[in-house]
Amino acid sequence: MAKTTSIFARVEPEIKEQAEMVLNKLGIPMSNAVNIFLRQVILQNGLPFDVKVTKNRPLEYGDLKMEEFDTEIEKGFNDLRAGRVVSADKVAERITKEYGHEL
Repeated sequence: MAKTTSIFARVEPEIKEQAEMVLNKLGIPMSNAVNIFLRQVILQNGLPFDVKVTKNRPLEYGDLKMEEFDTEIEKGFNDLRAGRVVSADKVAERITKEYGHEL
């Protein structure tokens, strides 16, 4: 067996609990998950996922509460009534430019 060392990390209890629930479903002990993460750090020569703050992220339906969704729909109707409209082509151009996603 390979020689091992210990790592001690402080994490929020809720985060640890939720992670343990997921890992238990996968049948992976927490120590193995940490080992997998560290091996990926080595293989990727950095974090094995993107870490960034997104700016001007578009709203997503799944992120909104029902009241927030209704408010956004109402804003859209108000813009339509006031003549503040943009063609779909212009919207597609803007999305491509600002978010790098082509429609």
